[in-house]
Amino acid sequence: MTGPGDPTVAAAPGAGPGGAGTGGTQGGAPLGTAPGSAPAGTAPAGEGGERPSLGDLIGNVTQDLSALVRQEVELAKAELTQSAKRAGRGSGMLAGAGVAGHFVLLFLSIALWWALSHPLGHSWSALVVAVIWGVIAAVLALRGRSELQRVKGAPRTAETVKKIPNALKGDEEANHE
Repeated sequence: MTGPGDPTVAAAPGAGPGGAGTGGTQGGAPLGTAPGSAPAGTAPAGEGGERPSLGDLIGNVTQDLSALVRQEVELAKAELTQSAKRAGRGSGMLAGAGVAGHFVLLFLSIALWWALSHPLGHSWSALVVAVIWGVIAAVLALRGRSELQRVKGAPRTAETVKKIPNALKGDEEANHE
């Protein structure tokens, strides 16, 4: 508790015989002020200084929102770049499988067909060659398909974009639920 003998009361501005804030008058507020109000030029009790203006607050919100949007765009770019690289690799593998399958089937099939034609005959040797290269093409196609299935788009960007409405409402705690 504070009282007349407390050093903090004695050191308060305007402290006089009537105590802190009385401006030296006995039993009341200084002249020109209402009882219980702060003297002119001082901040009301409980406030720690100037409050920012509405323009400053809107400017801060605009800057924060701009930074958030820029960060979301950068995240989307990074995720889409990674997804595009994976899609490109998968597509390249499928295209390579098609081209390689065609040329290999064309040139080596002829050679193998002629090599097997003596013991098996021309018809059976052609069928054996076709089955061998069909298996190879299927393996390449399955590997390319599995690479394309690993492409996920931009999942982190989608997740953080869903949090923006709660952040704009000032309800960021809802994002952690």
